[in-house]
Amino acid sequence: MAQYSRLEVAAVMKETGMVPLFYHSDIELGKKVMKACYDGGARLLEFTARGDFAFEVFLELNKFAVKELPGLILGVGSITDAAAASFYMQMGANFIVTPSLREDIAIACNRRKVLWSPGCGSLTEINKAEELGCEIIKLFPGSTYGPGFVKAIKGPQPWTSVMPTGGVSTEESNLKGWFDAGVTCVGLGSQLISKDILASKDYDLLEKKVSDVLALIKKIRLN
Repeated sequence: MAQYSRLEVAAVMKETGMVPLFYHSDIELGKKVMKACYDGGARLLEFTARGDFAFEVFLELNKFAVKELPGLILGVGSITDAAAASFYMQMGANFIVTPSLREDIAIACNRRKVLWSPGCGSLTEINKAEELGCEIIKLFPGSTYGPGFVKAIKGPQPWTSVMPTGGVSTEESNLKGWFDAGVTCVGLGSQLISKDILASKDYDLLEKKVSDVLALIKKIRLN
């Protein structure tokens, strides 16, 4: 079962401002990626379960996180139905991220008090998600909507917490645009954990990138 409640996960998302996204079929490589992100200061990581037998990889990575990386909150993304959400929660997923809004997933996660973050693309979807108990909305794909959409939503609904994913980069101008618009945190995938880093297995570089991005987010928020 989950090690962290949805309120605890939401608090860490808000505090750190970043959720790295990652998937690879190689378990040992995955452990090294997780440790590099952890050593760089990340306290959340979304495992995007897209490959064959991804559940086997997630199970081993979560065991590793619990044993070796205290305080790291591992969740799972790309979940498309309640059965998959329940399956991953049985393996200890601490949060569930979905590409679209699904009430069946909301019910399954709420029953276990596990944070779920659905992909939404309209004010109607956002309102429905919040009515179903969502703490943090995933704006997906972020590149389609941009910071202007977030700013427009936050005007009439300042209570809405948004996490854009897709279209978020590690550049200061990009991050500043999102955080100035009022996002709670950002999801960063290949812009942070790039194919080049994975190919070269340069985990020291990944650790530095994570540390630099977290410092940049902190700086942007203070200004």
